[in-house]
Amino acid sequence: VMKMIGQNAQAVVAPDASDKRFKDEAWEKHFLFDYIKQSYLIAARHLHEVVGSVEGLDEQTTKKVNFFTRQFIDALSPSNFMLTNPEVLRETVESGGQNLVKGLKNLLEDLERGEHKQLCIKMTDLEAFRLGENVATTKGKIIYQNDLLQLIQYQPFTAEVYQRPLLIIPPWINKFYILDLREENSFIKWAVDRGHTVFVISWVNPDEKLAHKNFEDYLLEGVLAALDAIEKVTDEKVVNAIGYCLGGTLLAAALGYMTAKKDQRIASATFFATLIDFSDPGELGVFVDEQRVDALEKRMEERGYLQGSEMATTFNMLRSNDLIWSFVVNNYLLGKDPFPFDLLYWNSDATHMPAKMHSFYLRNMYIKNLLKQPGGLTLAG
Repeated sequence: VMKMIGQNAQAVVAPDASDKRFKDEAWEKHFLFDYIKQSYLIAARHLHEVVGSVEGLDEQTTKKVNFFTRQFIDALSPSNFMLTNPEVLRETVESGGQNLVKGLKNLLEDLERGEHKQLCIKMTDLEAFRLGENVATTKGKIIYQNDLLQLIQYQPFTAEVYQRPLLIIPPWINKFYILDLREENSFIKWAVDRGHTVFVISWVNPDEKLAHKNFEDYLLEGVLAALDAIEKVTDEKVVNAIGYCLGGTLLAAALGYMTAKKDQRIASATFFATLIDFSDPGELGVFVDEQRVDALEKRMEERGYLQGSEMATTFNMLRSNDLIWSFVVNNYLLGKDPFPFDLLYWNSDATHMPAKMHSFYLRNMYIKNLLKQPGGLTLAG
């Protein structure tokens, strides 16, 4: 009320400094939008407190309730609607509604691009990147392949080289080039510039023909097959290994298997963003319980694999304001094209996962947490 009559007034509640939804100055300066913003933030805080104080729920249910309450609150942000977003209203008036026309075109294109007509929100300019040109630019060659992988070799750029090769095992939920986006942020380029002969596994994007492939197939036809191929090319038996994300989980399992087999071909193991003990998987645990895995298995049985877009949506929900709603506003309400961003291009390049492998992974790692237990898992006997 004080702002409405031209007086200065202290805000009752303010968004976090990192909250990009309310960055337009009208959210602060115009009394109506400031009122809408503060009303939303107060209601959101109240709803969080009410839901968070519910008694009698077990820990897993409490996490689920809190997570999906946050999704509900984020979806109802006034920034997500034309009539309550000052930036969208201003653009609509100035362009004569052309932003909404362009936004509808963007929406229809995203629906058309998605698998089975599912909405696939474009997060970056997909035409701005070409593999081997401006992403994945470090020069390498394929020296081995089988049903599950291609093994890429990168030669060092130094006069003297390390004797022991470096094997990188990336996850198979995305493409390998997360570690080779551009020269200035490429780990692979950094390694070859320092004398390492680098081998990187590029996993296949599986279809229904590979539905029978299990976690142990990724061990035998993945890690162990790569070690065999490296030895043939370099005459070196022993390597250093890096496991990234799910590739690191596989590397940990491989080390256990190789220890049982007295196979000492991996001298050192480095883990990037890897879970080995799954007792606290963070908010991803919300999506993994008996009921959800049962439902997921039924869906995977129909196709023989988990769609890459389904996994991508799960990860995007962990940061829905940044990875979902900001693009809804930018692409559909403002009618703008997203900026070229190599990391989001990689993030959009999702891959499928064989049904049998993914079911084994979810049940034995996330639900039963067997990888951390000595003798907990049996792989290939």
